[in-house]
Parts: sequence; C-alpha cells; structure tokens
Amino acid sequence: MAMFIIAGIVALLIYGLLVYYIGRSVWSWWGPGPSTALKWVYIVVLAVVSTSFISGRFFGNLTVLHIIGSYWMAIFYVLIILLPLMHIVLWLLSMTALRSDGLKKTAVSVVLVLMVLVIGFGTYNAYSPNVRAYDIQVDKDAGNMEKLNIVMASDMHFGVLSGKAHAKRMVKEINRLNPDLVLFPGDIIDDDLDAYLRQGIDRILTDIQAPYGVYASLGNHDRFKGEITELIAALEDSGMTVLYDEKTTVEGLTLVGRRDKQDRNRADLSTIMEGTDFSKPVFLLDHQPNALDEAQQQGVDLIVSGHTHRGQIFPAHLITKAIFENDWGYLQKGRMHSIVSSGYGFWGPPIRLGSRSEIVQIQVTFQ
Repeated sequence: MAMFIIAGIVALLIYGLLVYYIGRSVWSWWGPGPSTALKWVYIVVLAVVSTSFISGRFFGNLTVLHIIGSYWMAIFYVLIILLPLMHIVLWLLSMTALRSDGLKKTAVSVVLVLMVLVIGFGTYNAYSPNVRAYDIQVDKDAGNMEKLNIVMASDMHFGVLSGKAHAKRMVKEINRLNPDLVLFPGDIIDDDLDAYLRQGIDRILTDIQAPYGVYASLGNHDRFKGEITELIAALEDSGMTVLYDEKTTVEGLTLVGRRDKQDRNRADLSTIMEGTDFSKPVFLLDHQPNALDEAQQQGVDLIVSGHTHRGQIFPAHLITKAIFENDWGYLQKGRMHSIVSSGYGFWGPPIRLGSRSEIVQIQVTFQ
C-alpha cells in the first residue's frame, strides 16, 4: 500500500512538471507585457483544465469537466510530443544566421497546425471502426452447427464521449455482418451506469440481431456506485446475457464468462467449468488476456478478450506487447485460439494513434 501511494505521488509530481512545461511554453508564445490579472486567469484556467479529468470522473462524474478533461488529455499528449521537438529545432536553428523571432512564430504555427491534424486523425481512428476478420477451425463436434459466424466487440466504454451515435454505429455494423452469435468481453460501460442509461444506449443495443443471442462478461470499468446485481440487470435489459463466473450451453457449444482479473472474488476457471462436456466446443469470454495458459490447460477452444486497446496511443502498444502474451490480434496455443480486440471505444482522450477502433468477426468451422 505504501509503495502504491509513493508511486501515485511520484506520478502526480511528474504530471505537474509536464503541465508546467506546457503552460510555460504556451505563455511564452504571447510575448512580453501581459497583465498580472491575465496571468492569474491563465494559471487558474490551466489548473482547472489539467485536473478536470480526475475531478470530473471521481468527484460526481460531472459531465462538463469529464469532456474538458478528456480533450485536455488529448492535447496534453500531443503537446508533450511536439513541444520538445520544437524546442530542439529552435535550439539547432539558433546556431545559424536565421532571425530567431521569425523562426519562433513559424515554429509555433507549425506546432498548432500539427496538433490539430494529429488530434483530428486520432479522432477519426477512435470513431471510425473497421472490421477485423479471423477464420479458425475447432476440431470438435458442435451438433447441427458446421459453421458459426461470431461478431465480437470489446471495450466500448459507453458513456459521455462514446455515446449514443457510437452505439448506433456499432449496432448497424454488427447487424450488417449477420452474426449467429455476438460476444462482448467486457468494459461495456465507462464506470458510469447513469450516463449509459441517460443516453438510451441500453435501448439501442436491444436492436442487435443474432439468432443465438448476445453474451457478455464484465471488465474493470463495468462498475458504478451501486450493487453489481443492479449493473448486470441493466445490461441484461439491454438485450445481452451476462456471464459472471458462469457458463451456459448455446446449441452445440459451451459459453463461459469470467469476472474481471481485478475482481477479488473471481473463481478459478476449473471451478466454473465443472461438469463441462469437453467433447463439444468451449468458448470463453475473459476481459483481460492474461490467463491464456490457464484457459489452455482447462480445455478452452476459443478465448476472446479486450482490455489492452492495443495501447490506444503510440507508443503505449510497446507496453501492452511487453505485458501480455497476446495483446492484440490472433494467437494459437496448442488447440486453443486466442483473439484480442483493440476495442470499439476508448478510455480517456477520445483519440487513437497507432491503433484503431474495431469490430471483430470470427468465422468458426467445426470438424
């Protein structure tokens, strides 16, 4: 616990220094002569904006602060990349005979234009999902099913910014793919059930058409201040069946859904799967892809996950790749297939750089 507190303090200090660096750089663009009153207004606005994501989310889920904070995180990230590059270039050019005043104005203009372009491109990646398709073969008898068309979406983070329009876009795309079965392996909401219900996303999701149904497991952001039973009931009113350390039979296969890895009461997979007919296909929904060995040992044929966002923003994909055996895409371990989605939504800044929102289609052939 003490180490956690120390790490948090260090992180806040580093963040504060970076905010100061951005604030000082932007202030210098205004040139000399701003009044003391303007200086204090600037400091107060910067302080409010730079803390708005935390205050808006954790102190009452204030929508306005949440929106400001999310876009601030996007601006913060881009400026932390661009400003040091600008200062290095200006330092190198200062050694030449070029006029420094003109260079600085040009550099500032370039940084602002690049910031707008990068955030615009990241916004497009976040709100314009593509479809990623996989074909797998499971060497088991699935009864009357010879093939199964599965559509999977994870990490929608439905709430304030991943809202009503994004939900409608997802439902339309899912139905266009004509799924037999739809799977949602976690992080359906973004810590705020009220925002999910207030925008009517629950009613939108009931329009998903899949003859074998829609099944979900919960992720680390599928939580709110009430009881978990209330959250599950709200999601099931959205037309899905939540598997909370549970299994069920769908036609000729077994579907298993686990609690999130962060849930202290998460059961062992072997306990959940007691009595399972392993001569039939076994598919598992597990939000975080960090229990692949356990799933393989327990005879799972297909495990679908999310959580990683494929880093969401470059170069964070290098971190997720180092942490998870399969942080994105497809991996086969023996007879088990692991498929991890980069996610349909986003967390924090509403941008994706180095990754893109996606819906996954899995065509399964049974042997």
